[in-house]
Amino acid sequence: MTQTTEVASVKTHRAAPSRRKTTQSGAGPQGRRTWGQLLRRATPWLFLAAPLVLLITFTYVPVGNMIYYSFTDWDGISPDRNFTGVDNYVQIFTRPELFRVFFVSFYYLAASGVQIVIALYFATVLSFDLRFRNLFKGLLFFPYLINGVAIGFVFLYFFQDGGTLDSVLSWFGSGTDHAWLGDPASANTSLAGVSVWRFTGLNFVLFLGAIQSIPGELYEAAQLDGATRWQQFRHIIAPSIRPVLSLSIILAISGSLAVFEIPWIMTSGATGTSTFVIQTVKLAFQFNKTGLASAAAVVLLLIILLITWIQRRLVPDEKVDLV
Repeated sequence: MTQTTEVASVKTHRAAPSRRKTTQSGAGPQGRRTWGQLLRRATPWLFLAAPLVLLITFTYVPVGNMIYYSFTDWDGISPDRNFTGVDNYVQIFTRPELFRVFFVSFYYLAASGVQIVIALYFATVLSFDLRFRNLFKGLLFFPYLINGVAIGFVFLYFFQDGGTLDSVLSWFGSGTDHAWLGDPASANTSLAGVSVWRFTGLNFVLFLGAIQSIPGELYEAAQLDGATRWQQFRHIIAPSIRPVLSLSIILAISGSLAVFEIPWIMTSGATGTSTFVIQTVKLAFQFNKTGLASAAAVVLLLIILLITWIQRRLVPDEKVDLV
């Protein structure tokens, strides 16, 4: 009886280490599974780390510095930055020569409306089966691919006295000695016309992509019902591209407020063609009023955000279901 007990005790002591070994070996796969889950959860953030660092470094930090500078009288060179409160913002809204440039944006806003209409028309026409439609697509989009500085120099010679425009008008017996860039009205109209020529292609591509995403079965059903092209546009195309049209309106408004390169190259803001951005650049780099220029930039940013918010409230994005 005693020998049997001793044998059982020895077997128990021998089996105990094997259980511990089994327990320890089972912890390895569990730990690897936990590590794998953590790695999978962290992988998206690892991919986002570099873009987030670049975004914060080159976007949000400069914006924060700009807001800080707008409350100072910094000249952009001196290390001294005296806090002035809201004095810079008061100057922007009380000095007529600073706020008057906003009225120049109405020329470009009207031009944006023209280019949206033109782009929508050609996008609708070229979405149907038409000969040489690929050629027309390329011709409409080509101006947007050209550098803005090059466009400015080309149209500078186009509008100068005795230039291309005067030569073409003289062929039709309408020669004129009018200085196209010599007075504010004709100069701003001419510059706005250049923006129409350049940016129509961008809106055209946006509209064309939206129209081509409409299922072809809708057009076939409309044709079977005897719908005309106008009825197809009104009841199929227009409701389907509403989100893209809303985006184009936002881009048009913000772009008309932030016009810079074409008037800067062609007139440098002379003859009443100075835009808000040109004035801001001059305040910062010509008159060394970086604090006032920063305040102007903040005002422009707030105006664009406000217009975008109002537009979103009036025309909210809705899911379009035509089927």
